This record gives sequence, structure tokens and C-alpha cells, in this order.
Amino acid sequence: MKIGIACDHGGLDLKGLVKETLAGHGCEVLDLGTDAPESVDYPDYAQKALSALACGECDRIVLICGTGIGMSICANRVPGVRGTLCHDAYTARMSRLHNDSNCLILGGRVLGPAVAQDIVHVWLTTPFEGGRHQSRLDKIEKLAGNILRDRSCT
Repeated sequence: MKIGIACDHGGLDLKGLVKETLAGHGCEVLDLGTDAPESVDYPDYAQKALSALACGECDRIVLICGTGIGMSICANRVPGVRGTLCHDAYTARMSRLHNDSNCLILGGRVLGPAVAQDIVHVWLTTPFEGGRHQSRLDKIEKLAGNILRDRSCT
């Protein structure tokens, strides 16, 4: 499996550990930056990884910023991306089982190394259940289009 990874300065320290964890699971890792501790804008790095995912350059992606919130907002603006901000093994497991997450989002300033490694392991190894969860994902894909089309905010 090929996994793209990108971070801002707030996720730089955690990115190295996540890359090692991914490689330890036999994943090919596409590092899309940042590689320096200077302050950068997380949307710029989110765009690189999200484009790689949308274009099929990788199977899944990992985004890391200070809290994970900014990267979450970016990721879930893109149709077909199911970005999930995970804080523990349980949220990682459910993100795959029920939501077929293709974009793991982590907070570099809020997660310890052992928890982050556990999250990555669970996210990589948990399959999607499908069934009733697929029908819910189908509804999510239609959601934005329905709201834009209806514009019934009266």
C-alpha cells in the first residue's frame, strides 16, 4: 500500500515516527513535506497530499498539524476524501470499520508517540465493514450537492 504523508511545522516531529511506523507495516511512503521547522501554512501541505490521493498517486494519506483540526477542515472539503481525526485506537478502528477512512489526521502537539503508533497500526490493519455503513457513505457523498442544489434556507 502506498501512503502519502504531509504536515505543517506543528506536525513535523510526529511525521518522522509515523513514517517509520508506516514503513514497518510494509507501506511505501510518499513524503509531501514539510521538512523544516519554520512556520508554514497547513492548507498548502494538505493540498499536496489531497491531490496525490485524488489523482491515485497513493492509496491513503496521513495529515498532521498541531491539533489535527486545520488538516481535518481541509481534508473534508474534498469530495471522496473521508478524513478522520483520531485520538486513540478506538477512533482509528471505528474510522476504518464504519467510515472507510482514506485520510488519517493526527495532532502532533496532542498525541504521544506510543498512542500515535497504535493509531497508525490500527488504521492500517482494520478493514471497512461495508453493508449499512456503505449506504451511509453514499448519503454523505450526495450531501454537499443536495445542499447546494436545494438552497432552501428559508
